[in-house]
Amino acid sequence: MSGPNVYINHTAAFFPNEPVSNDEMESYLGYIDNKPSKSRNIVLRNNGIINRYYALTKDRKSTHTNAQMTALAVKALFGNDTEKIKEIELLSCGTSSPDQMLPSHGVMTHGWLPESGSIEVVSPSGVCCAGMHALKYAYLAIKAGDVKKAVATGSERFSGLLVAEVFEEEAQKLKEMEENPYIAFQKDFLRWMLSDGASAFLMTDQPNKEGLSLRIDWIEGVSYANQMDACMYMGAEKLEDGSLKGFMDYTPEEIMTKSVFSIKQDITLLSDNIIKLGGIKIREIFERRGLTAKDIDHFLPHISSNFFKSKIYDMIEEYGGGIPYEKWFINLFTVGNVGAASVYLMIDELFKSGKLKKGEKILLLVPESGRFSYMYAMLTVC
Repeated sequence: MSGPNVYINHTAAFFPNEPVSNDEMESYLGYIDNKPSKSRNIVLRNNGIINRYYALTKDRKSTHTNAQMTALAVKALFGNDTEKIKEIELLSCGTSSPDQMLPSHGVMTHGWLPESGSIEVVSPSGVCCAGMHALKYAYLAIKAGDVKKAVATGSERFSGLLVAEVFEEEAQKLKEMEENPYIAFQKDFLRWMLSDGASAFLMTDQPNKEGLSLRIDWIEGVSYANQMDACMYMGAEKLEDGSLKGFMDYTPEEIMTKSVFSIKQDITLLSDNIIKLGGIKIREIFERRGLTAKDIDHFLPHISSNFFKSKIYDMIEEYGGGIPYEKWFINLFTVGNVGAASVYLMIDELFKSGKLKKGEKILLLVPESGRFSYMYAMLTVC
């Protein structure tokens, strides 16, 4: 695509409150039916996460909204300099956990930025790829010459959906029916996986005059929803035929007693397909662009669990020649799985690490299990 080059000039991150260790998790999220989770230790052992962040107090009161966290990350890009914030021409905000269904997450974030002007705002939705879609929209807007200065963000506030109160009505209903009051694994599983936070990029058509910038060489995506059932979902229940029944087709009582608004994942569908499908597109990209693993200096794969690390390694080995672990950069274990923000948070930490050198290539891989979508991008340090 012709047009100006597009650069990430500055990055910023915001985490709410202090990091939460594995042993502290249930003191924040609470106990369903006053019983410790049966799956917590198993999930934590597999995912390798040792710290995460919650926009919650220990009495499960919210400390920040998603939009507030995102706006704080945006402000951090400019050192809270209100005059510089006024220079933003486009705000592109991706999340899978907006504070409400309407208005959009992007305009709610804009509402927390009174210093900015009246600008274009866009809100890509989805799951983990939503942050990459926000990045691509900003990239294309600059590439097309529509704007010269844009901000793209990725953020999540999952914690409000993970607290025990979300599941209590269902647990009590199961007890009334004399069934096991433990919540199904596909719901309880994600309570020990997800984290809160926000990150933002300042993007322009010129590299920094001093210091490093990241040039976006290309961004590509693919969806396999035409051939795959939903795997990760919220505000719906999965029926026996694989289709989703959305919240509008449930009664208010059913919404509570079935925890319809909890986040759920079909674990079998995930483990059988997430790596396999991701490899199809990366092989096609490598072949079409004439790339090999030797061309990659830093590999930033978004993984939800350490369980998938070796499987991604094997997939790259098969399709792209293999990227040794010393080229990988992952911060899942210290910040948790922050969904649409995860790839931003990896880039932010790497960008500020002092490890980057001009001319190096950074490959991004973001899988999304919602209905199996993937985003890939290449950055060049300049």
